[in-house]
Amino acid sequence: MTIAHHQRQAERLLHAAGILPVVTVHTLAQARRVSAALLEGGLPAIELTLRTPVAMDALAMLKKELPGIVIGAGTVLTVDQMQQSIDAGADFLVTPGTPAFLADALAEAQIPVVPGAATPTELLSLMARGFRVCKLFPASAVGGLAMLKGLAGPLSELKICPTGGITADNAAEYLAQPNVVCVGGSWMVPPAWLDAGEWDKVTTASARAAALVASVRAA
Repeated sequence: MTIAHHQRQAERLLHAAGILPVVTVHTLAQARRVSAALLEGGLPAIELTLRTPVAMDALAMLKKELPGIVIGAGTVLTVDQMQQSIDAGADFLVTPGTPAFLADALAEAQIPVVPGAATPTELLSLMARGFRVCKLFPASAVGGLAMLKGLAGPLSELKICPTGGITADNAAEYLAQPNVVCVGGSWMVPPAWLDAGEWDKVTTASARAAALVASVRAA
């Protein structure tokens, strides 16, 4: 399979998600419960960050136990993490930033990849390798909506998933941008809710997020 094929897959899965919850878990039980709550609320895909020791095991477990959820390995920083995530069953990979050595490896990956970037130069470098779906991170810190609008003209082929500073209050405005395929955020999975086991709140916030996606796309 070519990178073009995998990038089309990346665009399809992100578009289907609309809003991509960025989830960090500290136990397998937490991973199981939060993923089920998100799915119940109507968010079919998650970005599971590799920021905790349990993350890789959680990824493998969820792929076996919750076949209905699409799981991306997030915060992929190394080629080893890339391969471990693929071996664990990740449906796609996400990076916060993408240095050249990692971009070269990701371009050869046999699953969809959403590489991260923060500047037009970084995005152009990724596009030169064949990427057409990228993550803008940290979106609000690097210009937010103004940045996305500015990129739309010169990088018209690029589909973007802005992440970082996206909230329930501004997600709709981001989603309405023509070059935005999906937005990433963690407002429906705040650490306090996960630590307290308040899964009903996760489900309710997820349902509101799913409804927001439907509303924006129906407009």
